[in-house]
Amino acid sequence: MRAHTARLVDDRILIETQDIPLPEPGPGQLLVRVHAAGLNRGELLSLRQQPPGEPVVLGIEAAGEVVRAGADARPFRAGDRVMGRCRAAFADYALLDAHDAMAVPERLSWPQAAALPIAAMVVYDMLIAQGRLAAGEWLLITGISSGVGVTALQLAKTLGARVIGTSGSARKLAALERLGLDAGLHTRAPDFHEAVMAATGGRGADLIVDIAGGSIFGECLRSLAFEGRLAAVGALDGVREARLDLAALHARRLMIFGVSSKGYGPEQRRRIVQGVVDRILPLYASGRLTPAIDRTYPFDELQDAIARMESNEQLGKIVAGEA
Repeated sequence: MRAHTARLVDDRILIETQDIPLPEPGPGQLLVRVHAAGLNRGELLSLRQQPPGEPVVLGIEAAGEVVRAGADARPFRAGDRVMGRCRAAFADYALLDAHDAMAVPERLSWPQAAALPIAAMVVYDMLIAQGRLAAGEWLLITGISSGVGVTALQLAKTLGARVIGTSGSARKLAALERLGLDAGLHTRAPDFHEAVMAATGGRGADLIVDIAGGSIFGECLRSLAFEGRLAAVGALDGVREARLDLAALHARRLMIFGVSSKGYGPEQRRRIVQGVVDRILPLYASGRLTPAIDRTYPFDELQDAIARMESNEQLGKIVAGEA
């Protein structure tokens, strides 16, 4: 079967195709014929931290049809349409652990299904499981035009929240107004505190999702309401350290939490997946929500998909696979 790998050469990510043996599903695993896979900025950032020239398998989420199920892979069986987190997703076939797999809602296409797993799990974790976002509250999303950012906007509106978003693109902010964005702040700098306070009537944001990174951490903290929550999700700016104002943390009873699945074991991942199945997928199954896809590329044009992501022109998710 074919599998796509990437290597860093002269600061450029180059895609290569290899022929590798077809994997066999072990206990609790599903062998899936991949129809589409989502591209995630985090794996590109990780690739740029690897030694130049070292090949790295690509893809951490996929959607496809179960070809063969290993022992104890219930409730899935051959022929089922599934999506989920996995390794080496940009290949003809991939292995999914059954506890990471979710049934694809009937109305979703393969690219739409591939756009959901990572974003849906992250958004469930930061808005519902940890963030406890409630109707009427204010949510601020920094770097809102990313796949996770747009998914967070969509879900927050179904929860009855009001949403502020920051972006370096006025065009993207205008487009997101159609998805319910209440206030768009055209900035990438740590200069939005006054605008957030003005939009919220002096209250501040009840929950902030910081996708941008450490360069604006202090401004996020300043922009929180009393008993506000700050979700540290990404670091698009590459800044992974920031000063913490302990006086503000204490006096305003703030909460800061991280959102990452890196330290998760199977039981923790199973719990997040079940939360997505129970709380988020019904919104897509009913048509109330539709995955926001920027572009879909054929697998053979994965190089172009990466160039699109690194150009920062995307609005929503970039996917590779079948139409």
